[in-house]
Amino acid sequence: MTINTSSSSQAHQESEFPTWRPPHPATSSSSSRSSSASPTPSATTTRKAKPSPPLDLSNYPNGEKSLSGISLRAFLIGTTLGLSTCVTLFFAFLQPTPLWRVPFFLASLSLFHFLEFYVTAAHNTRYASVSAFLLSSNGWAYNIAHGSAMLECLVGYYFFPESRYYTLNIEDTSGLKITLVLGLFLMALGQVVRTLAMAQAGSNFNHTVQVEHQEGHVLVRNGVYAISRHPSYFGFFWWGLGTQLVLGNVVCFVGYALVLWRFFSSRIKREEKFLVCFFGDDYVDYKKTTWVGIPGI
Repeated sequence: MTINTSSSSQAHQESEFPTWRPPHPATSSSSSRSSSASPTPSATTTRKAKPSPPLDLSNYPNGEKSLSGISLRAFLIGTTLGLSTCVTLFFAFLQPTPLWRVPFFLASLSLFHFLEFYVTAAHNTRYASVSAFLLSSNGWAYNIAHGSAMLECLVGYYFFPESRYYTLNIEDTSGLKITLVLGLFLMALGQVVRTLAMAQAGSNFNHTVQVEHQEGHVLVRNGVYAISRHPSYFGFFWWGLGTQLVLGNVVCFVGYALVLWRFFSSRIKREEKFLVCFFGDDYVDYKKTTWVGIPGI
């Protein structure tokens, strides 16, 4: 009697709480949906991991497009630009002195090198390398020239009476230094024209003379190129002379003019030989309707 009661009680419990059994995928569609909704550990372990994206070796330190090198240069340029701008404003307005020209030149130089890389990265991305900053690719003479410009300004201020050295700059009747205003204008004009030239040329612009016709290289004739066939050279030439007018330099102004003229004269003659080979009569006709904008070239 007792045994029967216990058996019936057990049977009642089993009917109320059925025993769990592992699903059989082939038996029903519902079990199939259940297994797909809740994958088993075996299914998870057999799933293949997505392959990692390929690594560009040039992005590693010391590479042509080293990310660490680019970030370090950008940081140093930004810091120099910010500090030199603050010092310029301090010496120009809070404690007026002609020495504001030196940090102003340094700030302008920092902005120039930043824009060289930024415009390249934005409009000609494949050439956005460490050398696109143009910090060291121009050679030691480039750095010596800028160092000499700041040195001449300091020497002129400390070793010559201000009334003698700075009166070499042309002034109008109100005392406004015409050469200073002209220098600021040339700097702004040169920087804007060069930046526009790089942006409008896009992938057709390069910091080095191309000796082979690259795929996709076309002759750009719109924008600033409709007026000058070498607007980036035009921009840098007049920007460089403008900086020396702002600094009030006499010796470096003459030196910059001679060195830059000689450099661009030789470079343009060499570059145009290749451009004629690349584009033939199209470039010859284009050359007839445009100018360089540098005297004597």
